[in-house]
Amino acid sequence: MVSQIAGSAALAAAVTVGAFVIQDILGQTTAWGGVASATVTMGTAFMSQMLARLMNVRGRRNGLQAGYLLAIFGGFVAGYGAETKTLWIFLVGLFVFGNGQASNLLSRYAAADLATTDERGRAMSRILFASTFGAVFGPLLIKPAEQAGVDWFGWGQYTGPWIFAGIFFLTSLINTTLRLRPDPLEVAGRLNRQAEVGAPTRLFSDAITAIRNSSDAKTAVIAMVISQMAMVAVMTMTPVHLKLHGHETVSAYIISLHIAGMYAFSPLVGRFADRHGRLATIQVGAVVLMGATLLSSLAGDAPVLLFPALWMLGVGWSFGLIGGSSLLVDSIDQQIRVRVQGAADLTMSFCGGLAGFSSGFIRKAVGYHVLSNIGTLLAGLLLVIVMWRKSSKASERVGAA
Repeated sequence: MVSQIAGSAALAAAVTVGAFVIQDILGQTTAWGGVASATVTMGTAFMSQMLARLMNVRGRRNGLQAGYLLAIFGGFVAGYGAETKTLWIFLVGLFVFGNGQASNLLSRYAAADLATTDERGRAMSRILFASTFGAVFGPLLIKPAEQAGVDWFGWGQYTGPWIFAGIFFLTSLINTTLRLRPDPLEVAGRLNRQAEVGAPTRLFSDAITAIRNSSDAKTAVIAMVISQMAMVAVMTMTPVHLKLHGHETVSAYIISLHIAGMYAFSPLVGRFADRHGRLATIQVGAVVLMGATLLSSLAGDAPVLLFPALWMLGVGWSFGLIGGSSLLVDSIDQQIRVRVQGAADLTMSFCGGLAGFSSGFIRKAVGYHVLSNIGTLLAGLLLVIVMWRKSSKASERVGAA
């Protein structure tokens, strides 16, 4: 939980500033604003599977340490790229920085390693809830970090936040190294001390096969993917949309409220998932995401509606992620569970990266409101899928009776 606080502060600040750096390098009207968020997310996708494999062999602690260490390096490289206005260096830094998000996401599974089946949702939600404190205040620290970088070191405006983000991840690294003892996977007896046999591609394909063979696992991954895509696409372009309409100063507050929606209510979401079921949780998430994206599409050039819209966007994502993650853990055998978790997070992050990358082009071509409406369609698709799955399970129970 302590590591989540520091890591989420770093990630929240980066999400807010990334598009501004791209605009600073390529121009204010560029359609490539979403590439910053997309690059971080792609780094998360690529490393989720690698870190999961490391955890399966060496434990959660070693995997999280590796992720946080790489995130520190990535933050410093991104800061150097922002300072020198060198796009390729900045993007390389962002890709490596994505390891921090991969570690933060995989931490929720560490919380569930020792939890009983009826407490997994709440166990995961406690980790997400810890992110609230860092994620809400992270964007609010952007201006002080920018000012400190300019006044103390003579850096450019957007360099300081990246350097400070790396320092935040250093806190996560030290905390995990010293305090995550004993290792949850070791206590659970699911460590494979021998190196896994087989090529990474085969190990990944085995995990995908396990997902495909379970209807609940497929529904879980779809819920995680769609929730991530709808959230990332709208969130990534919100600061850009606000800046283009002269409201850059309020973007940090809107993003903070959005991230509060993502994490602050997660204990209640986890309790809901354990009490009412995983599919019901995903269904609520789909409905809330639909409402959020519809509201953001009506915002126009006034930021007032974006405060509740982005908050709801975070809440809907929380329902989708916790419901989907809990359903995934419930539906996969524990012998392959860690690899499946990595494959699911890879898929979720990769699709989120595509959404973030394309969001800038969609916004420039047809507008922020149409981008939001695409998010509504995605959430509607998730609602249909989960309702169909609930109907199928009800029919299966009747047939069994």
